[in-house]
Amino acid sequence: MPHPEFVGLVNSLQATAEAALGDLNAATASAARDGLLQEGRARQTAERSLKLLTMLAEKTRGNLDFAEADLLTEAVSSLRERLSTSPHNASPQDN
Repeated sequence: MPHPEFVGLVNSLQATAEAALGDLNAATASAARDGLLQEGRARQTAERSLKLLTMLAEKTRGNLDFAEADLLTEAVSSLRERLSTSPHNASPQDN
């Protein structure tokens, strides 16, 4: 059974990235309030969350149960795909 705090961490990072990419969910209001959705910061926020999830996957490889590993792999894959198809791919602030 997945550890509840681990699931919460992965879901939180994924929700933050999705909110930055424009998904409407509960995290969107919080991210907007914190200034994370301002032009030039949204993609950076999503990329930072993806980097954290990728690092978490690398550091926990071999130490997760199947459900945790699957949750993390799906979150990373989903965000990579979203970022690669994001209309902000060529934003000058991405440097």
